[in-house]
Amino acid sequence: MSDNSRCYILSAFLLGIALTTAYNNRLASRGSDDASSPRLLKQHQNVVSRLAKINDVDVLKRSLVDIERLFAEGAGNIKQGIEGCIGDTPLVKIKSLSEYTGCEILAKAEFLNGAGNSPKDRVALSIIEMAEEKGLLNPHSGDTIYEGTVGSTGISLAAICRARGYKAHICMPDDMAIEKSDLLLKLGAEVERVRPAPIVDQKQFVNLARTRAAEHTASADKPGRGLFADQFETEANWRAHFTGTGPEIYEQTGGRLDAFVSGAGTGGTISGVALFLRSKLPEIKVVLADPPGSGLFNRVKYGVMFDPKEREGTRRRHQVDTIIEGIGINRVTHNFDVGRELIDDAIRVNDHQAIAMARWLVEHDGIFVGSSSAVNCVAATKLAKTLGPGHRIVTILCDSGARHLSKFWKSTEPIGGADNDVSLQSILDG
Repeated sequence: MSDNSRCYILSAFLLGIALTTAYNNRLASRGSDDASSPRLLKQHQNVVSRLAKINDVDVLKRSLVDIERLFAEGAGNIKQGIEGCIGDTPLVKIKSLSEYTGCEILAKAEFLNGAGNSPKDRVALSIIEMAEEKGLLNPHSGDTIYEGTVGSTGISLAAICRARGYKAHICMPDDMAIEKSDLLLKLGAEVERVRPAPIVDQKQFVNLARTRAAEHTASADKPGRGLFADQFETEANWRAHFTGTGPEIYEQTGGRLDAFVSGAGTGGTISGVALFLRSKLPEIKVVLADPPGSGLFNRVKYGVMFDPKEREGTRRRHQVDTIIEGIGINRVTHNFDVGRELIDDAIRVNDHQAIAMARWLVEHDGIFVGSSSAVNCVAATKLAKTLGPGHRIVTILCDSGARHLSKFWKSTEPIGGADNDVSLQSILDG
């Protein structure tokens, strides 16, 4: 261990002692009836515990800033703006899936992130903070963030931009659920819905966002500058999950888990989490959940994206029509490539399985989620059946089903707990 690492660890240890002592003194002076006191102590203990497990100096620096802020704020549980509601999401046991498989199937409830209500909150905040550190964004100057997205990243960016004094311009395919663009508009973002197109087309939604950002910066008529968020390629994406989601999962499971299952759109979640967890648990199994029309399944299983006759540029969007949004892609992004070698296997999940699983989760667990979350849960259940009873598997619940009413949830049967309800085995058999 380097001298710098020893220094940071010692600083964290001493700061933790000081913080806990100050807390105990404050508690004694205020009396034990303060309802927020146990929460604060637990919060402080969690941060100190996390620091003790970190070996990376950069991660330690960021964590020390967090604990220093907690110390400065004193007793209470007040978040600093909407950004303070991002991260530390609960890890939930999905009881019906766990009972069926004999495994513990746990889900990181990322739809409870407080800005845009998805894991993209972490990414959007990371992108903005990194740009601010580089001097690329200036609040209340007209600076605008441009992004090409199928919805969730745009929603997170729109919310956080409003909180930090920026504007958001979102380009998205016009076959996405309409409630996503409606929500973006209500958050004050400018929205361009464009026809689906392959990445080689300059009018494809990601390429268009890049072009719009450059046009803004070059324009003498628009205030501020344009910044292309570039969620598919930016380092800020996977790092948000390496420093946040991954450590949280490790802490919440007490370091005891056998597998992590996740879909991939940009690839940042699966790469960032895999990189952190594999550094702590070398034997952990990392599995990709992939929908129809995506080439990532074949990339993981067979080392190729697709047959040459299906190469990028020969189709508008997917080889097949699918109603699953947010995951699945036909190119290897930088964010996916960062963790690609750590992905051990891939499981394909079709539309019928995803719809049936989404309905099952409402019927049996009261969990209402969107298409990518349903895909993750099908894949996690399949993996549990393969591994056998006694294993612990973690996956991601990405966003609420409320964003998927007009498309993914439109064709589902009414929820009512009918006697002839579909079985989990029939869902897995697809």
